[in-house]
Amino acid sequence: MDVILLERVEKLGAIGDVVKVKDGFARNFLLPNKKALRANEANRKVFEANRARIESDNASRRGEAEIEAGSFTDVSVTLIRQASNTGQLYGSVAVRDLVEALVADKHKVTKAQVVLDKPIKSIGLYDIRVQLHPEVSVTVKVNVARSPEEAEMQASGVDVMATMFEKDEAGFVEAYDPNAEPGATAEVQAEAPAADAGSDENAQG
Repeated sequence: MDVILLERVEKLGAIGDVVKVKDGFARNFLLPNKKALRANEANRKVFEANRARIESDNASRRGEAEIEAGSFTDVSVTLIRQASNTGQLYGSVAVRDLVEALVADKHKVTKAQVVLDKPIKSIGLYDIRVQLHPEVSVTVKVNVARSPEEAEMQASGVDVMATMFEKDEAGFVEAYDPNAEPGATAEVQAEAPAADAGSDENAQG
């Protein structure tokens, strides 16, 4: 389907551009959200008659978004979630959670403005884009951790996941015994003298 864009759409074009898109994308997203018009003769005339106003309105909204973007400088939000020892969350962090955190931090954000390709399912630091206007976006640092202390570690640059892995690995290291037979564990070596002592007693009896 050919459509006339009423605002800049990422990877498609700018205001007034006539572009070809899939029918489903047009019907389910562009048209209902008033981001485009069907590119028929009647709509072309309507667009040209209102082009100056459309561009003026867009410039006004862009200016407001640029002012709002200033309040996002170095913004980060922390979300405390339960997770396994491997860092996998019991659940996930979705757009709704991010919006609630930003609104609680006094930012005006809607779910439609938060760009999250897929839910966050493990602890860590994430750069999330917030599209304040089709031509204005900001990046928010999202810190997902199991505790405030862990969040502080991540914020200071500590790789919490790597630290957890190192601790798990350390738990499986066996004590080194220079007298141990090749392939034998410390437990087996400890049991061997006791077994030998029992054999000697039987022989003497």
